[in-house]
Amino acid sequence: MYNMEKQHKLGKLHALERICMLLDEDSFREIGSNITNLEDAFNIKKGQFPYDGVITGYGTIGGQKVVIYSEDFTVIGGTLGKQHGFKIANAIKMAIENRCPVIGINDSGGARIQEGVNALAGYGEIFYYNTLASGYIPQISIIAGNCAGGAVYSPGITDFIFVIDDISQMFVTGPKVIKSVTNEDISASTLGGAGVHAAKSGVAHFHMPDERECFKRVRELISIIPPCYEEGYLHTNRSSIEDYSKDIQFNESLANIIPEQSNQSYDIHDVIDGIVDAGTFLEVQEEFAQNVVVGFGRIKGVAIGIISNQPKFMAGCLDCDSSDKAARFIRYCDSFNLPIITLTDVTGFLPGKDQEYKGIIRHGAKLLYAYSEATTIKINIILRKAYGGAYIAMSSKHLRSDFVYAWPTAEIAVMGAEGAADILYGKKIKAMEASKKAAYRQEKIDEYNEKFMSPNIAAMHGYVDEIIKPEATRERIYGDIMMLSDKRSFQSVKKKHGNIPL
Repeated sequence: MYNMEKQHKLGKLHALERICMLLDEDSFREIGSNITNLEDAFNIKKGQFPYDGVITGYGTIGGQKVVIYSEDFTVIGGTLGKQHGFKIANAIKMAIENRCPVIGINDSGGARIQEGVNALAGYGEIFYYNTLASGYIPQISIIAGNCAGGAVYSPGITDFIFVIDDISQMFVTGPKVIKSVTNEDISASTLGGAGVHAAKSGVAHFHMPDERECFKRVRELISIIPPCYEEGYLHTNRSSIEDYSKDIQFNESLANIIPEQSNQSYDIHDVIDGIVDAGTFLEVQEEFAQNVVVGFGRIKGVAIGIISNQPKFMAGCLDCDSSDKAARFIRYCDSFNLPIITLTDVTGFLPGKDQEYKGIIRHGAKLLYAYSEATTIKINIILRKAYGGAYIAMSSKHLRSDFVYAWPTAEIAVMGAEGAADILYGKKIKAMEASKKAAYRQEKIDEYNEKFMSPNIAAMHGYVDEIIKPEATRERIYGDIMMLSDKRSFQSVKKKHGNIPL
């Protein structure tokens, strides 16, 4: 019944092998195995294709129930006909009804042209249920082969997309169509390969070297994210609670990460690793917009989402892509009531013609909107720089962060002291004798630092709740999460929904 050798010759696993490798052993139960194609057209006979080219059912991952579907490229190229599409739509519906994640393994030649509009109807059903499921259950897409044309938009709606080296290909229009329309020669991998979508387009969230490693990472993701939306619920790895009963309250390593010189870079992963439980940080979109780091972790077993600037790349500033990346991750965490921990070290929004033309106003507004809209637990730690509009955008008190803390190294102001001194006193400095310019400028820089940059100023106004020692950060965050675990939001404006600047 299954033509596994055909897939193996292409260097790929078969649809059923993929399911069995991903799920717990012997947990898979197939649904709809007797469904076949229903139409006679263009030398295709009714009932010709077993299970209409997609295997659907349910099973468990680490004991967590999941619904799964896997397209079979050996059955008419995994193309999607009406029955194929309706099987997938019903799988997503089953996951919604049973409040569990749904995982789709995509390996398809696209719409089955022999079925015409019926094939398109199948896609429409899938898109509808993808949208209905969004924010209620996690949706994971694994691109384990071709995914082209209308097929790309189902993964595009889902929460997480996994791509695999030398296997994944995603594009709206393929190389042949591009050649016919624009006369441009381009290979499928250059157009829509795994590396392209992981680093350039930002479409993919996880970039894996092979199928086996991909399935391991999917299992890891399932183990940390909540299985569904549930109000006022902290997703906790309860089996490990006892492991944290004697957990150290202070992590001394955090005290030595921020460089003495404020213009020196450091790796934000060192701070993250000092806050989360050892080995639990799972980074999302690691290769895309690297000036911001987002991902999941645990603090004493409690699952959290982390958003942080990355001083190693572009000094941690915000641009169009990093704003999109962070905003989407914030909305995911808020959908499932995951506490959002923000680590702020931001010099501002990236200036320049290219960013303005690309729409930094619109993209930056997404970040402001996402933080403001989020009603889950929000805790912000200002590590070092927090300048201008980017200070506001990074989960500031003004966007209703529950708690905002600052390390003693924090600098909170409209801009850096050097730039401020040049603007405020530039004319006077320019008119001074050359021998006095440097000393006077430094005097004004020091004065600005003292009057405006200290976190004490923001704390005095209530914009920072406390100035804390770096080594106390982990314990403080955990205590706050426990304090806020029963948090409820109160909407003051009755409306259907807002209009995020997409």
